[in-house]
Amino acid sequence: MTDQIGDPAVRAFVDALNAGDRTAFQAALTPDATMSDDGTERDLGDWTEREIFSSEGHLTVEKAQDDGRSFVASYSNATWGAMRTRWSFTVRDGKVARFETGQA
Repeated sequence: MTDQIGDPAVRAFVDALNAGDRTAFQAALTPDATMSDDGTERDLGDWTEREIFSSEGHLTVEKAQDDGRSFVASYSNATWGAMRTRWSFTVRDGKVARFETGQA
């Protein structure tokens, strides 16, 4: 349900994540992008490789707010299975500068 995401930077992030496209995912981020998972700062490269790309991560947006910069989604990967998660994004210059995720 990415049609709920109006912000083009967040939409590019979600589309790249769901496609497993590392190049497009990196292009959706600012060079200095940061992230946290359940309130703990994480290394973006390590986390995305482990939680998204090597484990076939997939995100299905359930309910979006703030033009898609905040949403609740069902997130699944081959490591953890499916879980309800929350996501919020900071966008700068048309790219994701920060995202925060965790269990909802």
